[in-house]
Amino acid sequence: MAEINAVVTGAGGFIGGHLTRALLAEGCGVRAIDRKPLDEWYQVHEDAVNVVGDVSLRETCTEILDGGADEVYHLAADMGGMGFIENNKAACMLSVLSSTHMLLAAKEAGVGRYFYSSSACVYAAHKQVDADVLPLREEDAYPAMPEDGYGWEKLFSERMARHFREDYGLATRAARYHNIYGPYGTWAGGREKAPAAACRKVALAVLTGTGEVEVWGDGEQTRSFTYIDDCVEGTLRLTRSEYTDPLNIGSDRLVSVNQLYAIVERIAGVQLRHRHVPGPLGVRGRNSDNTLIRKELGWAPETSLVQGLEVTYRWVYDQVKAQLDGRPVTC
Repeated sequence: MAEINAVVTGAGGFIGGHLTRALLAEGCGVRAIDRKPLDEWYQVHEDAVNVVGDVSLRETCTEILDGGADEVYHLAADMGGMGFIENNKAACMLSVLSSTHMLLAAKEAGVGRYFYSSSACVYAAHKQVDADVLPLREEDAYPAMPEDGYGWEKLFSERMARHFREDYGLATRAARYHNIYGPYGTWAGGREKAPAAACRKVALAVLTGTGEVEVWGDGEQTRSFTYIDDCVEGTLRLTRSEYTDPLNIGSDRLVSVNQLYAIVERIAGVQLRHRHVPGPLGVRGRNSDNTLIRKELGWAPETSLVQGLEVTYRWVYDQVKAQLDGRPVTC
């Protein structure tokens, strides 16, 4: 077993599982922690030191960083898609406990680099009222009026990470993720995001022959969606760079939710009726401006939406089919 030089919190989650895999592939010794029981982790990597623990507790954070670490990737948070964060604002804000306690433990342990996963939900709401939205630049987070609950916690915690860097010399980095999607993540149960939900609904329609899918709102709300491999690549590049301010990690291809469903349907080889129903919608439009990441990292997310959705749909389809057949699923 390699010496532990990377710690990943939220490692049983979607992004955390993929990031742990990438770090192990580099030859890193990884300590992976999540509060879920191990059999509920999306990915369990046997080469990592896997720990079940709650990093909202101060003592857990101290224990997980015992012996120090070259890199800490703090991904743990109570979150989900719009259907979850709109109805669980207090729960989302309580993630500030893990954000605070991990920073304190990292400072005391003398961690080399500390990465914080923030979100595009930090951006000011008045800049996201049109479907044909201007891409969001990093400076658009201020004056602050982020997504209520989840967005406020993320903005506060990335600001706290900045001050730990300024006041204590902890080398912090923060990325604002834009709608990350891919296989081995939440696809049902209320916490899934739009791409996974679209894949599930289309797969279910295909497998049951219903001929229609349910879409929240008019479907003309717009987003950009970022494939998980690009998210992981951007996270590693940013953490190891000398750039210290929050940075967008997101695709800059804007599509409507209706277009998202149409792409998934083409992948599945079907054309379905869309039944539009009321539901949590969030902002009208959101897109990433990638000018700064290209300048600072010489890179930007590059996986096309079709490429990413092809992989995601095949994986979700297999999960839906297994569920219908009464077989075990990952969810």
